[in-house]
Amino acid sequence: MEENHTYGGQAVIEGIMIRGKHHVSVAVRRPDSTIAVRCEPLYALFTGNLRNIPFIRGFLVLIEIMILGMRSLAYSANVAAEAENEELGKVSLGIMISISLVFSIILFFLTPVFLSNLLEGILKSHLLVNLIEGLIRVIILIGYLFLIGRMNDIKRVFMYHGAEHMAVHAREKNEELNLTNLKKYPTAHPRCGTAFILVVAFVSVFIFVFLGREPLWWLLLSRVIFVPIIASISYEIIRFNNQFSNNFFVKFIVGPSLALQSLTTRKPDDMQLEIALVAINKTIDADNLKGNI
Repeated sequence: MEENHTYGGQAVIEGIMIRGKHHVSVAVRRPDSTIAVRCEPLYALFTGNLRNIPFIRGFLVLIEIMILGMRSLAYSANVAAEAENEELGKVSLGIMISISLVFSIILFFLTPVFLSNLLEGILKSHLLVNLIEGLIRVIILIGYLFLIGRMNDIKRVFMYHGAEHMAVHAREKNEELNLTNLKKYPTAHPRCGTAFILVVAFVSVFIFVFLGREPLWWLLLSRVIFVPIIASISYEIIRFNNQFSNNFFVKFIVGPSLALQSLTTRKPDDMQLEIALVAINKTIDADNLKGNI
C-alpha cells in the first residue's frame, strides 16, 4: 500500500480531481445526482526520475497542474452537460491551456509592470518601484480571488475545494476515509494551490527587486521567462514547509497562505464530501493495484 505518498488534487465543476502516485481520478456529480468517475494512469513524465530532482520537479509540477487541471475541468464540464462521450479534443484542450496561461501571465506578471511603471518618473528608484510592483501583484491576486469568490458557481467550486482538502487531511493522518472522519478536518491545507500561488507572488518580489527596469523589452520579457524559475523555487519552499510543518517558525510563515484560503475554500455539504471520498478512494485503489502487480 502507498502509505507514504502525498495525495493532492483540485476542485472542478461539481467534482474533484485527486492525483496519486501513479494515477489520477476525477469524480463528478451528474445532473441526476449519480456520480461519474474517470481514473487513468499518469503520464510517465510526471512519475519518472526527473520528479525527484530539486527545482526541475517544480517546473514539471507546473506543467502537470496545467495539463491535469484542464483535462479534469474539461471532463467535469462534459459530465455537467450530460455529454461524457463528447470530451474536448486535444486541440481544444491545448487552446484552453494556452489561453489560461496567457491570461495568468498578463494579469499577474505584466499588469503590475505597467502599473508600477507609472511611478518610475516620480520615485526615481528602481528598487522601490520593483518593490511596489511586487505589492501590486499580491493585491491583484487577493482582489482576483475575492471577486471570483462572489460568483455563485465559483462558490460551489470552492466548497468542493474544501472537501478535497478535508479528504487529503484524513488520508495524511491515516484515518479511515468516511464522512465522519473527513468532517474533523479544516478546509485549508498548507499544500494548497492557493498557497503555491501566494508563495509565487512573494518569491517574484525577491527575484524581480534585483533586476533592472530598462530597457522596457527586458522588463517585460524577464517577467515571463522567470516564471518557471519562480515556480520551481516556490515548489521547493512548499515542500520544505510540508516537511517541517510542526515547526513554530514554519507555522508562522505558512499562516498567511492558510488565511488566504478563506477566500478559496468553503465548508462542503455531505454530497460534496461524498465526491471527495469517491475520488480519493478510486485513486488509492488504482495505486494499490499497480503496486501489487
